[in-house]
Amino acid sequence: MAQWHGISRRKPSGARLKRPNRYRGKRRTEISSEKQFAFIDADRQTKVYRKRSGNTTVRVLKENMINVSDGSGKTQRVEMTNVVENGADPNYVRRNILTKGAIVETNLGRVRITSRPGMDGVISGVVIDE
Repeated sequence: MAQWHGISRRKPSGARLKRPNRYRGKRRTEISSEKQFAFIDADRQTKVYRKRSGNTTVRVLKENMINVSDGSGKTQRVEMTNVVENGADPNYVRRNILTKGAIVETNLGRVRITSRPGMDGVISGVVIDE
């Protein structure tokens, strides 16, 4: 469900604000897009959103591959198996939701995600030294 980020029609005290808030409605630019999580799944799925002034952004909805960079500057595309740890929300581990900072299990070992799958449209990460 979308969320409204507009101006409140009430003061901090609870009193109503006068004009122009009384007759001003909600604007399309004040409504945010719905929550979309990136999951680990074999079927790659993305979604393109239209932003202001005709710009677009891509969100990852489902993905099982990640671009992994080791410390020497070499990058490989490997497969993710599951989410091991996620500081954003412990429930994201159970649901295999990918966010920036999440730690996933791959063939190369544990990898920390450095990109924002909901903003960048790609999943990148770095190998964690254990």
